[in-house]
Amino acid sequence: MDAPAPIIDIGVNLTNSRFDKDLQAVLERSLNAGIGTIIITGTSETTSQAALTLCEKTLGEKSLPGRLYATCGVHPHDARQFGAGSGENLRQLASHPSVVAIGETGLDFNRDFSPRPEQIKAFETQLELAADDGVVHCFTGTREALFDYLDLDLHIGITGWICDERRGAELQRLVANIPLPRLMLETDAPYLLPRTLPASVKPKNGRNEPAFLPYVLEMLARHYPAPPRAIAEQTTQTAQAFFRLGDT
Repeated sequence: MDAPAPIIDIGVNLTNSRFDKDLQAVLERSLNAGIGTIIITGTSETTSQAALTLCEKTLGEKSLPGRLYATCGVHPHDARQFGAGSGENLRQLASHPSVVAIGETGLDFNRDFSPRPEQIKAFETQLELAADDGVVHCFTGTREALFDYLDLDLHIGITGWICDERRGAELQRLVANIPLPRLMLETDAPYLLPRTLPASVKPKNGRNEPAFLPYVLEMLARHYPAPPRAIAEQTTQTAQAFFRLGDT
C-alpha cells in the first residue's frame, strides 16, 4: 500500500517483548512504509528508560527512520510502583533531548470507577513536568467525551481502532468532528492491529507494527472531509510542532 511520506507514528510500544526478536526489521519496514518518525511510548519508569535507551542506540543509523523519540511517564495501571524517587527519576529522563513528552499518564475511571490514591499522586507529579498541551492517546470514546477534550484544546490520537467494523463504528462516525490540526496518527503497536489489513499482509501472530499506520490513515480518510495526502501532511506538521521535533 502506498502512503504519502513521511508520516509520524506518535505512539508505539517498541519496548514490548513482542519486538525483541526482529526490532531492526520492524524499523526498516516502517521506513519503507513511509513512516519518517516513531515516538516510543513510556508507560512506567522501566519502559520509559528502555525507550530512551532504544533511542540512543539507534541515533545515526541510516537504515532507520529519521529519528526515534520517546516519552516518559507512568500509566495509572503501573502507579503502584510510583515511589518517593519516581518524580525525580522522570524529571531526569524528561531532560534528555530524545524525550519529547510526559506520558502515558492519566487517571483510571474504568477499572475502579474512582482513581486510587497512588494514581492521583503519580498523575499530579507528571502534570507538574508536562507542558500545557496534551494529546488523548488512542481515542475510542463517546461524542460527549470528544467534545469535552476539544473544549480543553487537546489533540486526538487515532489508532487502528477506527479500522474495526464492530468496535470502531462509533469512532468512524465521530472523526469528522475533529479539526484537522487537532488530529494525530498512531498504531499503539503491538496492539490494535488494523482489521482492514489484506490477508497477504496480515501477520499470523496478530502483532501490530508501525508499517501498518498507512491503513489507519486510509480508513480515517474514508470518514473524514479531507483526502489521505492532506491528512498525512497536516498530522505530520501537527506532530512535529506538538512534540517539538527538530528543536533538539
